[in-house]
Amino acid sequence: MLIETEPTPNPATLKFLPGRTVMESGTRDFATPEEAEVSPLADALFNLGDVTGVFFGRDFISVTAAPGVDWRSLKPDVLAILLDHFSANMPLFHMPSAGFSVPPPEDEDFGDDPEDADIVAQIRELIDTRVRPAVANDGGDIVYRGFKQGKVFLQMQGACSGCPSSSATLKNGIEQLLKHYVPEVTEVRAV
Repeated sequence: MLIETEPTPNPATLKFLPGRTVMESGTRDFATPEEAEVSPLADALFNLGDVTGVFFGRDFISVTAAPGVDWRSLKPDVLAILLDHFSANMPLFHMPSAGFSVPPPEDEDFGDDPEDADIVAQIRELIDTRVRPAVANDGGDIVYRGFKQGKVFLQMQGACSGCPSSSATLKNGIEQLLKHYVPEVTEVRAV
């Protein structure tokens, strides 16, 4: 089995491509070792000690190294864990019958007004069709969290979380795109 790696715009994060589906649907972001306990793979990566974030995309895993960690020393350990996991066809998450559950990531409610349903639908479609595919190429994801009084709230995940260029992407890319197609949008904020 060959696992390819790609750099991301975030120098602390590498994208690993195992050549197979990782998540059948959706994505999953792990920002702490405690969150990672529901996944044998994420848990093993955090147990390396130098990992501060793990993100599962459709066909990739993004791993974020702690500040000051050299990827030349961490990369072989991450690759070994990924190879062992995928070669053994291990499950991505613990089964609920084993005493673990796989709760969905927490959604913060920013109070979409029912009167804004058409605007929210336009925003969600643009994010899903134009933004998320581009961001996935960089090893991350952006999740819609709400629309209130002209402000769109988005959550950056994976390589996007903590990326030095994420605020520029948010303001110069996503905000301009949304303002162009949805005039009711006045600002985009990261949560």
